Amino acid sequence: MTDRQMRLSLILLVIIAGALLRLLPHPPNFAPIGAMALFSGAYLGRRPLALAAPVAALFASDLILGFYEGMIFQYAAVLFAVATGWLLLERHKGALRIGVAALASGILFFIVSNFGVWLGSGLYPRTLAGLVDCYVAAIPFFRNSLAGDLVYAAILFGGFALVQRAVPQVANPALPR
Repeated sequence: MTDRQMRLSLILLVIIAGALLRLLPHPPNFAPIGAMALFSGAYLGRRPLALAAPVAALFASDLILGFYEGMIFQYAAVLFAVATGWLLLERHKGALRIGVAALASGILFFIVSNFGVWLGSGLYPRTLAGLVDCYVAAIPFFRNSLAGDLVYAAILFGGFALVQRAVPQVANPALPR
């Protein structure tokens, strides 16, 4: 196995692990999906695989957990998290940048996913007041979501940084774009 293949395999393994962690019991919305997508964008760069890997991992876990209304908005939010990884972390991956990126992708996820709830659930009137009510009702879940994004980003990015230090072949950033 070449160094590139080893690095790519490890990155994909981290993304798959993120999806598997979603299957474990956890507080509502305290899940690794946002951090996993951010990690994908940061380490796989602007390649189709960076978009496909977290979407495929999310879909695989949804096959087990079940499908739900508004899934398309969740998947769109995952793609936004990948793009956040491209924009904020593709070249520099310091702790502060990772934290800012996790917060930014978490906020985008909140906006996109709850817009989907407002638009498609029938729980709220399709008015500005209904949209505001939807976002207000989602605030308790938002706290858990942001906490999950930050905790899992620290685990995924920190763990990968430790592996890169311990295994020189994995530290090679020369993945093809």
